[in-house]
Amino acid sequence: MIASEQCAVPAWYLIHCKAKQDKRAQDNLMRQGYECYRPTYRRERLSRGTRQTLSESLFPGYLFIQLSLHDNWAPLRSTRGVLRTVSFGGQPVAIADEIIDHLQLREREPSAQPLLTQGDAVRINEGTLAELEALFMAMDGDERVVLLMNILQREQRINLPMSSITRL
Repeated sequence: MIASEQCAVPAWYLIHCKAKQDKRAQDNLMRQGYECYRPTYRRERLSRGTRQTLSESLFPGYLFIQLSLHDNWAPLRSTRGVLRTVSFGGQPVAIADEIIDHLQLREREPSAQPLLTQGDAVRINEGTLAELEALFMAMDGDERVVLLMNILQREQRINLPMSSITRL
């Protein structure tokens, strides 16, 4: 391929965003007509005693943008949320398409990272069993957990509100 033809082929590049502004940068760049990709993953989080599934950036503070070397890169510098283009030796480095394809494929898989998995050690924070440790066994509905504790040399299963435990 001739060098000028190579410059016209779009490639993926890495954009470094301002702190906690990668979503904002992506929205602003897309509004300007740029092709962007910000890999995300889903995870469960405990908030005020209830489980929530959140979508978070896989690489906080970074996103990918598809450009050719002939495209106008100047607006990137003044886009809200964008800090700079990741470069080495003053030249932006292209990211292989296979890496982006792999990230997009993994993102489509419907697997949220569970908050607790069977066998996780937890500490009870309130009630008569406060400050004791137990093992997480399973969820009992949306807001209760089943724990396994060793009480008086016997394993006992107990049910508690999820808000009353902390993962160790």
